[in-house]
Amino acid sequence: MSERLWNILLDSFWKIFLPGLKVTIPLTVISFSIALVIATAMAMVQFANIKGLRQIARFYIWIFRGTPLLVQLFVVFYGLPRAGILIDPFPAAVLVFSLNEGAYSAETMRAALEAVPAGQLEAGYCVGMSYLIMRRIILPRAMRTAFPPLSNSLIAMVKDTSLAANITVTEMFMVTQRIVARTHEPLALYIEVGLIYLLFSTVLTKLQGIGEKKLSTYQKKGE
Repeated sequence: MSERLWNILLDSFWKIFLPGLKVTIPLTVISFSIALVIATAMAMVQFANIKGLRQIARFYIWIFRGTPLLVQLFVVFYGLPRAGILIDPFPAAVLVFSLNEGAYSAETMRAALEAVPAGQLEAGYCVGMSYLIMRRIILPRAMRTAFPPLSNSLIAMVKDTSLAANITVTEMFMVTQRIVARTHEPLALYIEVGLIYLLFSTVLTKLQGIGEKKLSTYQKKGE
């Protein structure tokens, strides 16, 4: 590798890494937090089998799981202005990532709710609990079951945020594209941004492992 290429990589590292901290990570955290709220609501509606609302939930999940994320981004950012609805790039990305991930996580949460033994639900009813059964018994246990797949979804979302560059969100990948256009070193720079994504994913994977150990310890104490 030439001295020029090393200098480009060293100079570009912080130019790529800082947008990762300032844009990529906040975009991921905000979107995933909203997605969890949506997923929990959709899963509980299906679990409770509320007529009407259950059909709406299934339709929402069908639409967002059945269409590409990139198409959804384009519809919201480039398509909605034709209907007079203008959304800035970052909020548009948050909206799409939240709705998309909410659809996938809703199925994860539904499966986790259904995995809770029916006896616990019946025991709650026997002692006079109503909606508190869901909040105090069913939902906490379901969240422990859903934690690993939800953590995997969070890690996947970190990488999916690179698609936000297509709607002019200045995150890591867009910054890298601009540096490539200026330096004409695509191979090295795209490998560099890939390694930065790998770094973020590795940190989240380690946090996932710590979380799973703590949940396992908590569950053993509860037993």
